[in-house]
Amino acid sequence: MNLAGKKIVLGLTGGIACYKAAEFTRALIKAGATVQVVMTEAARHFITPVTMQALSGHTVYTDQWDSRIANNMAHIDLSRGADAIIIAPCSADFMRKLVHGAADDLLSTLCLARPHDVALLVAPAMNVEMWDKPATQRNVAQLKSDGITLLGPASGDQACGETGLGRMLEPEQLLEALTGFFQPKVLSGKRVLITAGPTFEPIDPVRGITNLSSGKMGYALARAAQAAGAHVTLISGPTALAVPLGVTCIPVTTARNMHEAVMSHIGEQSVFIAVAAVADWRVAEVSTQKIKKQATSSPSLQFETNPDILASVAALPSPPFCVGFAAESDDLLVQGAAKRERKNIPLLVGNIGHQTFGKDDNEIVLFDAQGHQALPRASKDSLAVTLIAEIARRL
Repeated sequence: MNLAGKKIVLGLTGGIACYKAAEFTRALIKAGATVQVVMTEAARHFITPVTMQALSGHTVYTDQWDSRIANNMAHIDLSRGADAIIIAPCSADFMRKLVHGAADDLLSTLCLARPHDVALLVAPAMNVEMWDKPATQRNVAQLKSDGITLLGPASGDQACGETGLGRMLEPEQLLEALTGFFQPKVLSGKRVLITAGPTFEPIDPVRGITNLSSGKMGYALARAAQAAGAHVTLISGPTALAVPLGVTCIPVTTARNMHEAVMSHIGEQSVFIAVAAVADWRVAEVSTQKIKKQATSSPSLQFETNPDILASVAALPSPPFCVGFAAESDDLLVQGAAKRERKNIPLLVGNIGHQTFGKDDNEIVLFDAQGHQALPRASKDSLAVTLIAEIARRL
């Protein structure tokens, strides 16, 4: 994820989730951002300014009257030139301050005095009962109405021992959300359906046929499409990947499961991106019992052809913009061009399967009616952003 050249003001308020802010700061720096940390007095009870200064590489500001800034106006200077202010964690009390325009400490004054072109994002963190209270929910609604972006919260176990909404998002989720925030909204209002990962065709209760697809490219495209403003539905075969923030995921197992899910959701889609490595065949008769190993013979399996999901969508009377993927082992330029014509789709993305399955980077070729265009090897996240921009342009 790339935040190169971005200046981020990271505000910390009181809460045990301050420990996550340390890891979030490291992630921001790794992504190329410059991070200026501002802490409330309450935040200093959970993590020290020394820790945050060591991680960010910059002086941490905590006092509205800090004289280290020449004009003594930290609340003005720290937000000027910033690309975004993100409060993580943001307590219930600090949300109240933002709603009412309080300016009684450095961080609240800085937020109030920020220029109109500096975005403000907050990552709530509090007990489930605090989050559920009508007063908090009124403040949430007002923050959104004021144009402030809320990231989370998540649901799960809390430090107090209770469970429910109120957990701050994990650092990698915050980084994903912040990176996506800066992406051009080229698919705003569009609905995008993406398939990802492998399928699994059972042989018996303990064995099956699958492939080496990790799902990373499909999940990267889901993240990129969501960041581009689209409403994204991800239909995924079995993977070990976390569902991208803001994406609706429908888990499936077999090719027929995936076909049924796609056809039941395709009606209102603007774009269909078929990234999944779908099994071409399935076992005709799945054994209800484990097939025992025989010393003198091997089992004989009969296969049936699985439905062609991409062809089914492309053949609809009014299909969405269809993008196919082809994982070949050789002759990519010939095979890719032929597959695009055979599927009758406007765009196909080709790659060499054994060079991409399970890896974090890829090298792809785009095929359309005018010919082909090779894109240099890059991270799958970077290629996904490029592909989404290309799809938006063609739309």
